[in-house]
This record gives sequence, C-alpha cells and structure tokens, in this order.
Amino acid sequence: MEEKMNKESSGRHATADHFAWGTFLNTGYTIVELVLGAMVGSVALIADALHNLSDVLGLVLAWGAELLTRRHPTLRRTYGLKGTTILAALVNALMLVIAMVLIVAEAVNKLHHPAPVAGWSVVLIAGAGVLVNGATALLFGRGNKDLNVRGAFLHMAADAGVSLAVVVAGIIMIVTGWRWVDPVASLVVAGAVLGLTWGLLRDALNMALAAVPRSIDTRQVEAVIAHCPSVVSYHDLHIWAISTADTALTVHVRRNTHEHNDAFLDELAARIREQCGITHITIQVEYGNNDGDNDY
Repeated sequence: MEEKMNKESSGRHATADHFAWGTFLNTGYTIVELVLGAMVGSVALIADALHNLSDVLGLVLAWGAELLTRRHPTLRRTYGLKGTTILAALVNALMLVIAMVLIVAEAVNKLHHPAPVAGWSVVLIAGAGVLVNGATALLFGRGNKDLNVRGAFLHMAADAGVSLAVVVAGIIMIVTGWRWVDPVASLVVAGAVLGLTWGLLRDALNMALAAVPRSIDTRQVEAVIAHCPSVVSYHDLHIWAISTADTALTVHVRRNTHEHNDAFLDELAARIREQCGITHITIQVEYGNNDGDNDY
C-alpha cells in the first residue's frame, strides 16, 4: 500500500512538472506568434496564436486543478477538491469553442477582404510551432487516463498538426500567390479544434452531471457484482466521477449467507477495483427478502 501511495505521489509531481514546462513553452511561443502574426498580417497565424493562448489558459487551469486535488478532505468537502479537475476540463472546452467561433468570423471576413501575407514568415513561425507543440505533446503522451492530462496531450498534438497545416498554406501562398489560402487555413484550424473539443466538452459535461465516465463499462460492473460468490441480487448501483481520474461506486448487495462478511466485502471491492478501474467503492450488504425502497 505504501509503495502504491509513493508511486501515485511521484506521478502527481511528474504531472505537475509537465504542466509547468508545457505552460512555459507555450506561453513564450504564443506571444511570439501573436506579435509576428499581426506584423505580417496572417489570420492563420493569429488564429493559431489565439488557439495556443486558450491552450495556455487551459494548461494553467488543469495544472491548478491538479494541485488542488492534493488538498485534504474537510467536514464540508468530504472528497477534498478533486472535482476541480472536472470544472477545469469543462471551462477549458468552453474557452476553446468561443475562441474558434471568433476565428471563424475573422477568417470569413478575410475571405471577403483578402490582404497580402508574408509567406516565408508564416512558414518559419508555424514551423517553430510544430516543434514547440510537438515537444509539449510528448510531455503528456504516456497514455495517462486522466481527462485533464489526456486533454492536454490531444490539444498539443492537434496544435502540432494544425501548425503543420499552416506551414503548408504558407508554402502554397509563396508558390501561387493565392491570398485566400491563409483564411482557409484558419478555417481548417477552427474545424480541427472544434472537432477535438467536442469530445472533451461531452466528457467533462457528463462528469459534471454525475454520469458514468466513458472509461467505465456499467455492464461489466454489473457482471462483476452478479458473479461474485454468495451474491443473490443487487440494487441502488450508482457510479460517478469524483474527479477526472477518480471514480466512485455505491451499491446494495443481497447475500444468501451471513458468513465471512468482511472477506466478501474485500473480495468484491478488489474485483471491482481491478476489473473495472473504480477507486472509491462503498458496498452495503443486505440479507433476506428486503427489496429496498430505492431500486434503480
């Protein structure tokens, strides 16, 4: 148990370090990209910079929420502040949607009123973005199941791809002189980010509404409970997210015997934890034919 706690503590510190480095790298690059994008008149660069700015804010939110999860529970907040990670993911998704709507509006305006853009400047600045965003994505790209960390990885990986698309647009403008390529590239940026954001928004909203997290298979949980020895039936099964990394479960289980109750609880909880990935488990054991008043 102590070894497991040490590993979890080490993992949390590593995640905090990754957020710190990711925030530092992207803040510096975003400032440079926004200033140079305005100087050369590239909507695609400004669009990418605004998106990166929202990512920086998202990283800060996720980082702060991850730190708050370490706060100890209180009499009022019995789970501590673990739920802040869900709020951070939800706010992050909403900020991205707003930023992309503004980008689409500006790109449409540029399509109707095209302006000259310094193609090589776009290529060089966006090329740097491929490196910065790619490096940041690698910080979070180790298969972490936390929605905050997974969202950070997906955003940074998408940013690297989007910056690559801007590079291609810049080269096309140099070769052909087509000014409309720049706003079209910004529309591609917005479309890619909105598509990515939808999954994050859906998952965060479901978690905020106490829905079963997508990573949990309710049918599998039911099967694990039903097939545990001495279980006759169960009711009042509820599964919800405490944070983006922790899931809770409560259930009433009816047994056909009073024997070895403690061993039964340990075994069932271990099965649910190991097979279903649920961390906080509360089981109430019942006997006889009491059907309960709150079956769901």
